[in-house]
Amino acid sequence: MTFNMYVGCLENAMKINVAQLLKEHIGAVRDYNIDETGEDGFPVRGKVRLLRTNRSVLVTGTLETAASCECSRCLEQFEYPLKMDIEEEYFLTSDPLTGLPLPPPTEAGAFLIDENHILDLDEAVRQYKIMALPMKPVCREDCGGLCPHCGLNLNYGTCECPPAPPDARWAPLLALRTKNKPRGRKKGVN
Repeated sequence: MTFNMYVGCLENAMKINVAQLLKEHIGAVRDYNIDETGEDGFPVRGKVRLLRTNRSVLVTGTLETAASCECSRCLEQFEYPLKMDIEEEYFLTSDPLTGLPLPPPTEAGAFLIDENHILDLDEAVRQYKIMALPMKPVCREDCGGLCPHCGLNLNYGTCECPPAPPDARWAPLLALRTKNKPRGRKKGVN
């Protein structure tokens, strides 16, 4: 049985009370809409599905948010949109029926459902955001970057710096390039 629920009644929608789900049979499913402001101030929106397994709750879903980045070319701050496909397993710390503590999972860094049966998505979202960020973010594809001599942001104008002389180490390759350029068609050759 699937229930659509909006998790607005909790203080933070990234914290989900799964007490009822844990009392249901293995394979029980809940869908949740997430519309919350993350710890960094950017909205986190999307849907997640919680699936009850024999030892945990499997969380899958797609979330959208943004991150504040510094452009690797011009060093300007900009918002980078992120889309994250989440799939994480949250392990029980106590038996939902008896309340007795359960042995901890053997996986290092495993996500846990606390003793109050609260599943907290905050840390998973933080980790997925870090993984979704590009190595060298750019504010736009045609970013001009900074002039290497005067430091002017070339997105706002051109500088008066003279062009840099070609690197002498590339001269042999440039000579080969100009030597092998076709000069036009010869008569009698198709």
